Amino acid sequence: MKKFKQLGLIGCGMMGGSFAKALRRAGLVERIVGYSKSPTNTEHAKRLGIVDEAAASALQAVMGSDLILVAVPVSATGEVFKAFRLGLSKDSLVMDVGSTKQDVIATVEVIFGELPTHFVPAHPIAGKAGAGIEEAEVDLYTDRRVILTPTARTHEDAIAKARALWQALDTQVFTMTAAQHDGIFAAVSHLPHLLAFAYIHGIAGQADAQQFLHMAGPGFRDFTRIAGGDVDVWRDIFLANRNEILKQLAITRTSIEQMEKALQSSQSKPLRDLIEVASVVRNGWSINKSMTQHV
Repeated sequence: MKKFKQLGLIGCGMMGGSFAKALRRAGLVERIVGYSKSPTNTEHAKRLGIVDEAAASALQAVMGSDLILVAVPVSATGEVFKAFRLGLSKDSLVMDVGSTKQDVIATVEVIFGELPTHFVPAHPIAGKAGAGIEEAEVDLYTDRRVILTPTARTHEDAIAKARALWQALDTQVFTMTAAQHDGIFAAVSHLPHLLAFAYIHGIAGQADAQQFLHMAGPGFRDFTRIAGGDVDVWRDIFLANRNEILKQLAITRTSIEQMEKALQSSQSKPLRDLIEVASVVRNGWSINKSMTQHV
């Protein structure tokens, strides 16, 4: 695909920094201008060679940029788009990397009056516990999924350009509506994180918490890994997608109640049946297998 003249990177953290590194390695950009709310982060990104120029504002970062990536927490989306709105070229491809999409789209629409025709909301399904620019990895997005949720106003050429860009970074690209996205990821990402946080919170509140943790093994490690995520990021995601998460939470509560009832009455077969359904589904799933199927 055609090389971009300049990437305006808004948010010099792990997600944005990894995108910049991957874009540069693929030879898809001539120049990268970065901006973070913290000047220290921006300057650090420059020292690491991830950006070529440290911008003093979001507006400065987008000026002259034909590609813009907004890689900030979803709660900061409005502030960022408002800051660079007047400097945005109508032909510049604009994407975000937020984990929720309906709220981002609604926020951008309020700021612009009508949604920009070259705005392609995106969600790369990648990440790790770290959040700073020093955690940026050139291969973070390799062999991962990227979900595009274009709006009714998004031009087809912008969608095609976004798809080609992410595919050039060795990702598998899916397209769906923002509502579909938020419903799916409430079930397979947001609720699991909520449950992991809730479980650890429950352990931590017990008098024997330290003894429990001292004796914990691989099962505890595997189940709770995602409870080490960024506190503010996950608070924002939970609040932004609360309606869909609450729907999934109600479904999970029903399953827990069924298991609780079987335990209380010492019903071996109902308990085994519940476990078996879960075991069969989980053992039949793999991330590689699911990536070959359209969501």
